[in-house]
Amino acid sequence: MDFRLSILGTASALPVMNRYPSAHVLSVRGRSFLIDCGEGCQMRMSRMKLSALKIEAVFISHIHGDHIFGFFGLVTTMGMLGRTAPLHVYAPRSFAPILKFTLSYFGEGMKFPIEMHVVKVSSPEPVFDAKSFEVYAFPLRHRIETYGYLFKEKEPLLNVRKELIEPHALTLTEIGALKQGRAVTRENGDILDPETFTYRPFVPRSYAYCSDTAPFPELSEWVKGVTLLFHEATYTSGLKELAEATNHSTASDAALCAAEAGAGRLLLGHYSSRYKDLEPFLEEAQKVFPDTLLAKDGDIIEIPLEKF
Repeated sequence: MDFRLSILGTASALPVMNRYPSAHVLSVRGRSFLIDCGEGCQMRMSRMKLSALKIEAVFISHIHGDHIFGFFGLVTTMGMLGRTAPLHVYAPRSFAPILKFTLSYFGEGMKFPIEMHVVKVSSPEPVFDAKSFEVYAFPLRHRIETYGYLFKEKEPLLNVRKELIEPHALTLTEIGALKQGRAVTRENGDILDPETFTYRPFVPRSYAYCSDTAPFPELSEWVKGVTLLFHEATYTSGLKELAEATNHSTASDAALCAAEAGAGRLLLGHYSSRYKDLEPFLEEAQKVFPDTLLAKDGDIIEIPLEKF
């Protein structure tokens, strides 16, 4: 049951050598999703042997160019490769006219539909639902309408402790109720408590994508307990005033959010092109949140299944 993040791009507005603009591919239980789609996205996908045809949906945070300029070349490639399956796009309403205009010129001959789902939320709301996981959108604080996305595995059915089935003569009906976390009261008054008879088979995994944004207090609550938090860090704290003026974050801002959220790990990215050496980002963040990683183009980060 894979939960794998592939980093396609870590730059901000200006691409630099070895750093493409923002784009991630998240693979969840055999399904692939693209989060933002900066310029050069499909080139990095090719190098990382990620199939464009397997992308089921694209989640766009906002319509600044460094987050969308790669989308139109990518869908054209999908068409040339013979894609027929629908491509779902989740984005702010402002993306719709751009998509319509571009496809009117370059969409001729495409044999697959692109289904646009407008994201408009003021607090976390589900926008995508699958059998074993779901995706929530939540607003970020940037210069234009911007959203973050939280991918969460659903709570699994509980496992009944096999060593207790025979001694307590559990029936199939009782087992079914216990697996759903419901207590069972027998005719003789005995109560079968799920805490005694069951256990969680694994800890649900989650990934939050927060780019672009200024820091704000609600964000850490919205991503509370996330397994892996991607939080933009366009600048180090030496340029905090610039970060505030442009509605971006510093490495310290990202680390504070991770600490307040109780995140498992923090992943930094969206670095300004003025920085050639990224180690100062890591050093700054780790002073606040030690379990911090630097996102680098071409990286693959596995989120392993933690079983009980």
